Amino acid sequence: MTDKETKTTTEMPTTYDPKSTEQKWYKYWLEGEFFKAGQRPNAKPYTIVIPPPNVTGMLHIGHAMDFTLQDILIRTKRMQGYDALWLPGTDHAGIATQTKVEQKLRAQGITRYDLGREKFLDQVWEWKDQYANTIHDQWAKMGLSLDYSRERFTLDEGLSKSVKEVFVKLYEKGLIYRGKYIINWDPVARTALSDIEVEHKEVQGHLYHLKYPLKDGSGHITVATTRPETMLGDSAIAVHPKDERYTDMIGKTVLLPIVNREIPIIADEYVDREFGSGAVKITPAHDPNDFEVGLRHQLEQIIVMDDTGTMNHLAGPYEGLDRSDCRKQIVKDLQEQGVLIRIEDHVHQVGHSERTGAVVEPYLSTQWFVKMKPLAERAIEVQKSGKGVNFVPDRFEKVYLNWIENVRDWCISRQLWWGHRIPAWYCESCGELHVAHDDVTVCSKCGSKELRQDDDVLDTWFSSALWPFSTLGWPEETEDLKRYYSTNVLVTGYDIIYFWVARMIFTALEFTDQIPFQDVLMHGLVRDSDGLKMSKSLGNGVDPLEVIEKYGADAMRYMISTGSTPGQDLRFRWERVEQARNFANKIWNASRFALMNLEGFSFEDIDISGDLQTSDRWILHRLNETSRDITRLIDVYDFGETGRVLYNFIWDDLCDWYIEFAKLSLYGEDEVAKKNTKSVLAYVLDRTLRLIHPFMPFITEEIWQHLPHEGNTITLASWPEYNASFENLEAVNEMNMLMGIIRTVRNVRAEVNVPMSKKVELIIKAGDVDVLGIVSRNENYVKRFCNTSSFEVGVDIQAPEKSMTAVVTGAELYLPLAGLIDIAQEIERLEKEVQTLNAEVERVEKKLSNQGFVAKAPAKVIEEETAKMADYSNKRSKVLARIEELRG
Repeated sequence: MTDKETKTTTEMPTTYDPKSTEQKWYKYWLEGEFFKAGQRPNAKPYTIVIPPPNVTGMLHIGHAMDFTLQDILIRTKRMQGYDALWLPGTDHAGIATQTKVEQKLRAQGITRYDLGREKFLDQVWEWKDQYANTIHDQWAKMGLSLDYSRERFTLDEGLSKSVKEVFVKLYEKGLIYRGKYIINWDPVARTALSDIEVEHKEVQGHLYHLKYPLKDGSGHITVATTRPETMLGDSAIAVHPKDERYTDMIGKTVLLPIVNREIPIIADEYVDREFGSGAVKITPAHDPNDFEVGLRHQLEQIIVMDDTGTMNHLAGPYEGLDRSDCRKQIVKDLQEQGVLIRIEDHVHQVGHSERTGAVVEPYLSTQWFVKMKPLAERAIEVQKSGKGVNFVPDRFEKVYLNWIENVRDWCISRQLWWGHRIPAWYCESCGELHVAHDDVTVCSKCGSKELRQDDDVLDTWFSSALWPFSTLGWPEETEDLKRYYSTNVLVTGYDIIYFWVARMIFTALEFTDQIPFQDVLMHGLVRDSDGLKMSKSLGNGVDPLEVIEKYGADAMRYMISTGSTPGQDLRFRWERVEQARNFANKIWNASRFALMNLEGFSFEDIDISGDLQTSDRWILHRLNETSRDITRLIDVYDFGETGRVLYNFIWDDLCDWYIEFAKLSLYGEDEVAKKNTKSVLAYVLDRTLRLIHPFMPFITEEIWQHLPHEGNTITLASWPEYNASFENLEAVNEMNMLMGIIRTVRNVRAEVNVPMSKKVELIIKAGDVDVLGIVSRNENYVKRFCNTSSFEVGVDIQAPEKSMTAVVTGAELYLPLAGLIDIAQEIERLEKEVQTLNAEVERVEKKLSNQGFVAKAPAKVIEEETAKMADYSNKRSKVLARIEELRG
C-alpha cells in the first residue's frame, strides 16, 4: 500500500478470518524489511536477543508466551521511534539434540559409534536444519517481528570464534583447569552433567546395615549405606574423632566383605554421629563427600563401574552386571554370608538426568572446570553496588545472589560429539597440553607432530552464556556490538535463572566489562487448567500451532501475554483463548461499522480541532488516559494489567458507548457534527489499533490498512503519546452523568421486564442547575438510549405519585407507573435498594471509624471515602422518601 491510500469498506469481509490474513501480512512485513534494525541511525537503540530455542523439536506453548512478551516490547519500542533490534537465533543444545538423534538411530538399529564421529555429526546437522526450519515456520505463524538478517546459531562460525576466545582467555588466566573430580555422570548419555542439569527426586529406597569384620578378629563395625553395590570400591571406614564408641577402633583394619580387601578405620569430622551407626563407608570414586575425605586421608580411588553404569573388573564376581542388578545380587550374597544385619525403608533424594531421566552416578572422572569464585565475586560486587541487573519481579534478585554466592566450580566438559569441541590438544610424544584458538599441528615443547585434540565438547550453556554479545560480533569490535550492546531486556522463565541468566551476567562482566542486559523479566511457566506442569507423560501439553489453527495467532498472543503478572505461572484455558478471539471479533465488527460510515473519508479529512460534542471530547480524553496507562504499564512489564486496560477501553468505552453515541451524529442531519464525529471516530480507531497492535499484530494491520491512514504499515506507525490538550474533565463528568442515567433506566426496565423496544415516560429531577445543564444539552442521547415517549427535566419537579424511582449521583429519575408495574413490587424493589445502600454506608462508616486506616491512608483516599459516605446517605434518604410516597 502506498502512503495515504485507503481500501474501500466493501473489501473488508463481514467476519474476520485469521487464516486468510496472517500469512499475507507476515510476508508483507518481511518483504518490506519493516523488522530490520539499523534503518534509523539517529534514533536511540533498543535491543532484545531472543532466548534461543533448542533445535530439538517443535516449540511449545511456553515458548509462545516467552516470544510474545518480547514481541510486544519490540513492536512497542519500534513504534515509539527506537532503532529496535530483536535478534533471532537457535541453540545447538548439546546433549538434548544428540540424545534425540541417537534415539532416532536406535530405532534404525544403529548407534553413533557405528557411524563414527563425522558421519554422526552429518546426521545431527540434518536434524538441526529440519527443526530450525520448523522453528522459523512457527515464529512466522506467531507473528514475531524478528530481524532475520542478523540470525545466529550457537554453532555458527562467529559464535565458535567467540567460544574459543573465552575458553583460551579463561585458561590463560588460570580460571579453566583440568582435573580428576567426582562429577555427575549420565550413564545413558555417557556424559558429565553440571549440578543444575540434575533433577533431585524423592525416592523410596532402603538403608542397608552391614557388618565389616575387624582383621584382628576382635569383632566388627557396623555401617549403614543406601548403595551397597559401591562397597566394592570402599577405601576406608570413617568415624567421628569424638565418637567414644569407636575411639579404640581408629587405626585398625577391617576386611571388606565379598572381596576380603583390607581397609583402614579412619577418623574424620565429616561423619554425622547421629546417622545410622555413626560409622560410614568411604568410597572416594563414587561419592562427592567421600572423594573429599579420600583426598584428606590419601585413600585409594577405586572405580568399580564403567561409563554405562556396568560393573567393571574391579567389581570382582559382579563384573558385567548393571549397577541395579549388582545391588540385588550383592544384597542376596551379603544375606547368605551373614553380613547384612537389617534393611530399613529410607526415603531420600536421588539425582536424575534432566535429559535422559537416568539415575545420575557420582563418578570419578577427568574433566574440564571453570573456577567460579573469582567470576562470581565480581558479579556479586556489581549487583550489590546497585549497578547490576534489574530483576522483575525483584524477588528474583535474592534467588540469583543466593546461588552465585554459593556457586561451585562448573564442570564444562561433556562426553559428546555434538557441540563446541574443546580447543585443547595433547602431544602423543611428550604429553604436553596445548590450548589455542587454532588447530595445533606441532608440539611447542618437543616438536612432535603427533597431536590429538580433546574428544570432549563444551557444555551447551558455555556458548549460551556468551549469547548477548557473541551474537553481535564479539570479540570483534563490530558496529552492531558498539550500537546495540548491552541489551535492554532479557525475557525468560524463572526456571533457568541458574542455567543461563547467572552465567550470562558473570561472563559478560568478565569479557565486556558491562552487564549483558539492563532488565531481566522473569515470567512463570504455562501450566494446564488444573495448575499441573505440562509434560509428554501427562499428555497435557498444548501445541501453539493448534491454538493458532483454531482461534488465530492474535487470540493466542493476547491470552498468553495478559493472563498473569510477572513471575507468576499461567494456567492455560481454552475458554480464555475463545474469549480473546471474541475480543478480536468485537474489534473487527466495531471497525467495520466505523468504515461503513467513513466511505470517501480520507486521511486529510481528519480534523479533531472543531467544536466537538460531549461524547467526542470524552472518548478523546479516555483514549489519552488509556495511552498514558498502557505506555506506563508496558514499561514496567505489567502485561496483565495492560490487557485489562485495553479490554475495558475497547469493549466498554469505545464499542459499547462511544460508537453507539456516534450513531446519532452519523445518521443525523447536522453535517458539521457528522464530519466531526467521523474525524474523531477515524482518529480514535486508528490510535486504538496502534495501542493493541503489539498484542494483536495481524488483525490490527488488516483493519488499519482499510482505515484512512498515512504510512505503509501499522508496525511503523507512531505510538500514541499522552496529549494534555485532550484532557477534558467536563466531558468526563457529563458522560458519567449520561451513562449513569441510561444504565439506571435500563436496569429499572430489566427489573420490571419492560423491554427496550417499549417507549417509556422519563422525568428527571436535577439536583442543581449544573446537572440540569448537562441533561438539557445532551437530551438527544437520553431520549434515544432510554427510548422515551416523553421526556421532562427540571430542578423543581415534583415526583409523580405513581412512578418508579431511581437515584443517580446528582439526580432523581421517575418513570410513571401507568400500565408498567405493580406498586407493591416497586416498594419491594426500593426496599432492596435501601438494604444495598445500608450495606455501603455501613462499610464506609467502618473504614472511617478505623483509626488505623485513617492514620495511614492518604488524604485523597479519606476525601474519596467521605464523599462516598455522603453520596450513599443522600441516595438512601431519597429512596426512603420515595417508599413513603408510594405507601401513601
